[in-house]
Amino acid sequence: MLIMSIETTCDETAVAITENGRKVLTDQIFSQADLHAVYGGVVPEIASRAHAEVISQLSERAVAAAGIA
Repeated sequence: MLIMSIETTCDETAVAITENGRKVLTDQIFSQADLHAVYGGVVPEIASRAHAEVISQLSERAVAAAGIA
């Protein structure tokens, strides 16, 4: 069984794909650190928009990196 896990807390968006709950096929991460650096901390509205903007592309990249369809 393949499992796609998605993490969207704080200033990073991540997608991982595992096989049988044990073997990590890929993990892809998009960091927003540069977006928030000018504000001295995480800005929730900027973070939520960035998650929405990158999640589809990051998921597609994870599927391709895992070599699955």
